[in-house]
Amino acid sequence: MERLSNYRQLVARVDELCARIEGDFREGIFCRRGCDSCCRHLSLFPVEAAALTAALAEAPEGLATEIRERAREAAEDGPCPLLKDGACLLYAARPLICRTHGLPLLGRRDGERFIDYCPLNFQGMESLPASAVIDLETLNATLAAVNRLFVKESGGDEGRAEERITIARALRSDV
Repeated sequence: MERLSNYRQLVARVDELCARIEGDFREGIFCRRGCDSCCRHLSLFPVEAAALTAALAEAPEGLATEIRERAREAAEDGPCPLLKDGACLLYAARPLICRTHGLPLLGRRDGERFIDYCPLNFQGMESLPASAVIDLETLNATLAAVNRLFVKESGGDEGRAEERITIARALRSDV
């Protein structure tokens, strides 16, 4: 079985969910090419890093070289090394967090539930229906389970499954 199949299935489900929300609330969502304020240098689970590494390996040589150079120069607190001219250089392979950015996410902080989304989105809406909200705890738990299985199947140290890897490190292929 292909090492990334579970992750790719999760990505497909998240993409379907995001596409439905974006379709249902097209008028209320500002996110588009060039809107990149959320495109920061993030950290990933090993399974996400492996997916980015695989996508980079399939990229045209010139693009791959440019991406690796950008990864070498990236600052941990700066913009994502994949961000160029307001767009992601590996858009089809972007991590889950990038796929859901800007959309309403249901989370929990200090025991309280909250909904967070880009302040440019859903302006003028008094409330959001439940169908527009992504349960972040469920998504994160599913991603963590997929990651643990990936680490186990890859022969890695299962105790390090929760380790985070920066996007730049993943792109430098030293994961």
